[in-house]
Amino acid sequence: MFVMSFRELRNARAMEFAIHEINNRTDLLPGITLGFQIHDSCSEVIVSCTTCHFATCACLSDKRQYPTFFRTIPSDHHQAAALAKLVKHFGWTWIGAVRSDTDYGNNGMASFLKAAQEEGICVEYSESYYRTQPRSKLERVANVIRTSTARVIVAFLHSWDMLFLWQELLRKPLPPLQWIGSEGWIIQSDIKRCIGCGGVIGFSIPGSVIPGLREFLLDLSPAQALKSPLLTEFWESSFSCSLKGSSGGARKCNGSEDIRALQNTYTDTSQPRESNLVYKATYAIAHAIHGVICNDTQCDKSAKFTPWQLINWQVNKDGYLNFVSVGHYDSSRPRGQELSLNGVIIWVGGQTQVPRSVCSESCPPGTRKAVQKGKPVCCFDCIPCAEGEISNKTDSLNCMPCPPEFWPNTQQDICLPKPVEFLSWDDTLSIILTVFSIAGAIVAVSVAAVFYKHRASPIVRANNSELSFLLLFSLTLCFLCSLTFIGQPSDWSCMLRHTAFGITFVLCISCVLGKTIVVLMAFRATLPGSNAMKWFGPPQQRLSVLTFTLIQVLICTLWLAISPPLPFKNLKQYKERIILECALGSAIGFWAVLGYIGFLALLCFILAFLARKLPDNFNEAKFITFSMLIFCAVWVTFIPAYVSSPGKFTVAVEIFAILASSFGLFISIFAPKCFIIMFRPEQNTKKHLMGKATSKSL
Repeated sequence: MFVMSFRELRNARAMEFAIHEINNRTDLLPGITLGFQIHDSCSEVIVSCTTCHFATCACLSDKRQYPTFFRTIPSDHHQAAALAKLVKHFGWTWIGAVRSDTDYGNNGMASFLKAAQEEGICVEYSESYYRTQPRSKLERVANVIRTSTARVIVAFLHSWDMLFLWQELLRKPLPPLQWIGSEGWIIQSDIKRCIGCGGVIGFSIPGSVIPGLREFLLDLSPAQALKSPLLTEFWESSFSCSLKGSSGGARKCNGSEDIRALQNTYTDTSQPRESNLVYKATYAIAHAIHGVICNDTQCDKSAKFTPWQLINWQVNKDGYLNFVSVGHYDSSRPRGQELSLNGVIIWVGGQTQVPRSVCSESCPPGTRKAVQKGKPVCCFDCIPCAEGEISNKTDSLNCMPCPPEFWPNTQQDICLPKPVEFLSWDDTLSIILTVFSIAGAIVAVSVAAVFYKHRASPIVRANNSELSFLLLFSLTLCFLCSLTFIGQPSDWSCMLRHTAFGITFVLCISCVLGKTIVVLMAFRATLPGSNAMKWFGPPQQRLSVLTFTLIQVLICTLWLAISPPLPFKNLKQYKERIILECALGSAIGFWAVLGYIGFLALLCFILAFLARKLPDNFNEAKFITFSMLIFCAVWVTFIPAYVSSPGKFTVAVEIFAILASSFGLFISIFAPKCFIIMFRPEQNTKKHLMGKATSKSL
């Protein structure tokens, strides 16, 4: 059985080929012939040390321990960084790690774990194994892999360690795994038999064609093979014959053996990765010797490490496993651009979709990450953002509050302008209130027309027709002023709505107060020797109404001059929307307007109450008393309702109070008169009214 592998023999002969080229050159080591010795290490460096390493080990960069070591292959420090960036590139934040328990595995994995931490990658476990250790150690590592939740495993292993591990894993059911391999095993042909262990991707040494190497390797005859024990063993193993005669039952080689017909790693020179490095190393030694013994002072300082090449295992149509280059890693490129992918990657299970391997799924926008207590930072819970806050990217650590005039959408991943709420014209409530407002104004105008048509009738004349018409006019304004409270508040509408309401209502109450005083004076005028009406005739009635109204005008003027009501965005009443309302400006001004109206209404109520038992022809005082009772009840109820109503309903309550009190006055005072005029014309006579008065006085 051939002890040295075909791959290692090819590498040895690549060195021989390079030396053959160097010895035939006249510009390199002229007159000097290089020689070589080849020793079979049986695939491993067997020495007395407890742990042994590959030439990629970062530990060999220590010049104090290894002053004569020079690299022709990049350090594992770069490979570890490349593996970390590869894992990060595909979004794998939750991985497992296994390594050979050697300097190669331990140092390489230590470099990877440091790079992974810098990339924000969490490692669920990190296990070590070497094939000479007890089988129980191998079984324990396999069980850790089977029971873990990580679906991506980074393996810094020797090829034989990887082979033994996979053989143990296949003894029991295995979840789908994606392996990330180091160059120690990623392109070893012996590993191809373990396809069932999952998908594989990793970095390998870059390959390139060495001109003339294939011809050199195939230029081998039985006579040449007999000159080297290694070549003799290779020939006999490849063709199952003996060059030295029949031995052990093997036939004797007859010279018909064709080395070009062989298909093995010895004859495969399409991309001899390790052989390429051996070839370069041999030339490096030759140039070093040339610089020393040939007094050549020139040095090539521009040489750089060749980029790592990314290798993906892919099964072809015939079921054979191929090593396919799908990208590369170049540590000399700018930070963040070292990794480059340029091929289709086949993942575990033959899928082209990148597998997932995370401890916790990414937190979507609208949530924030909260690390789970006692677990790595990659294990976290997704906490919904608090009310009024958003996160607009995946895996946000914190949520951001929205600006005052904005509010999060349902997903809490964007701040949207808060809807502005006010009592708009197209609102159903606004339409209903508008209908009542206009209807009240129309009815008031209609009653005024009826009164004007019957202005000479006793019932109209007996109840002071001039004040009645002025009262109907003011009631019409009261109905219409409620419309100024509907629609989007503006500077002029805010000032108009409160002042118009205050002045028109004072005008209305002043007229009612005047009518009440007229009733009292008219009754006193019927007494013998009384001239009361002389002191409160039409001029005095007009003057009283004007005076009471001018006082309210003065109050409103001061209010508008000092601190007028203006539009205001109320952001505090509701979190999710803006209430556009009219700020009162001066609260004193607002309550002064209402207080003055209340004072006149109370005064009118008291006087009307005192006059309620006068004779029937002066019985209007009863209706005034009832109207003032309704008026006061509405506005007393209005205050708590106004304060407690939310949003646009505050304005609706104010409009309702205006309409209710206006309808109360209108119906209480004018409905009885209209009923007599329209349906009881026989009672609209002076005789009837005086008759009632006479019967009452008797």
